[in-house]
Amino acid sequence: MGHEIPVTLPLLPAAPQDLVCQLLQDMEGFIKPGEVPNPSILLAMNLAGVNTKNPNYKLLLQEIKEEAVRRAQKAMTSGQVALYVLALLSSCQDPRQVHALGQTINLIPILQQKTDEEMAELEDKGHPKTTLFSVSLDATALCLARADGYRGPAVALAKEILSPNSHINVDTRAVATLALVCAHDNVEDPEVQDLLQEAVWTVTNDFLDEQEETKGMIGNIYSMGLALQALEASRDFYAPRDWDCAQAFAVVTNHTFELPMAIAQVLPALVGTSYLDAATLSCDAPTDLCPSLGTHRVPRGMMIPPGAFQIPQLSQDITVHYSIINKLQGTPFHYNISVMVAGDSTLLEVLERAEKKDPENFSFKTEQTFWGPMVVSIHGLAASGNDRTYWQFLSSGKPLDQGVGTYKPHFGEHIQAIFSTY
Repeated sequence: MGHEIPVTLPLLPAAPQDLVCQLLQDMEGFIKPGEVPNPSILLAMNLAGVNTKNPNYKLLLQEIKEEAVRRAQKAMTSGQVALYVLALLSSCQDPRQVHALGQTINLIPILQQKTDEEMAELEDKGHPKTTLFSVSLDATALCLARADGYRGPAVALAKEILSPNSHINVDTRAVATLALVCAHDNVEDPEVQDLLQEAVWTVTNDFLDEQEETKGMIGNIYSMGLALQALEASRDFYAPRDWDCAQAFAVVTNHTFELPMAIAQVLPALVGTSYLDAATLSCDAPTDLCPSLGTHRVPRGMMIPPGAFQIPQLSQDITVHYSIINKLQGTPFHYNISVMVAGDSTLLEVLERAEKKDPENFSFKTEQTFWGPMVVSIHGLAASGNDRTYWQFLSSGKPLDQGVGTYKPHFGEHIQAIFSTY
């Protein structure tokens, strides 16, 4: 039994099926017993039409239920609970009755309570408890689950988007668009509908303008998946303007995605779906997009750029300059160091080399996330969700578009880690 692909599929240029199946296979490779399950992977598998008899699928669904029972109430943010709700809805599971480990929990009041906490801080302090990205996921999940609490967050998101001082990143605006489209289709108040429509029109036209200017890119390669989902789900809002989706698809299909989270966000768009389809999938349909998945490997060369099969050469060592700067909290500091690493090293390896060379000043700690390792402390100064602080990495004054585990600095590059607030 697989998931039926919605009828929106013919509207999009078809992504090569071998590419879609290879991405699915790569993403499945990250499903491992005993590791923290990623609800975004389950959601993407459902939206892409994976056969529900697939053993990896069954394992992931069971682990999602167990994790929800164990941690949803006490140890998850609102956005994390929202993703669990979306993943369960897409699996034709009722998030109001999640059975695992001999218990049954209802995720909807848990999500509502956490969303209320986000909204209270947004009204009181001008920012939510966590992020607007989380609030966008919250509103989307509550709306798709037919819960009552989506309207307030949706209106707040629309106002944030339309604010002249708004500086919301592409990922957040994309998920907010999904929330606003769902809310628009469910509220009856004409004034609220007009507000939501204006916000969606604003975001989508901004996305289309940016795509035209960059010949395909919206934000960076890692924000493309959510941006494509938003544009697919909101066609009625920017009509009669056309979207050159083939141009955007070309950017995505020419990139080799390695992080499971990036694949999970781009896969739904590649098969013409979005998170808004999560609650309307048919779990009885015989569709299986990649029937050979798990028994037949798609030749990897089909999605590797030309020239990738050259004989590997020993990479030459490069020098990378690295600075850590804190002007925000406690005693200010600014330290510089230059390190030599292999030419294909990641930024994480640069940080490790700097720590080895000068442990007193360049010690650091990381935490594992679904996007790879995240630096949470440098020189003993730790990021804090309560203080809304984090370590931001920049090159030539511009924030990096990848994490430390995947970004590869070039010769002579100057990387700065600046203790920042959001």
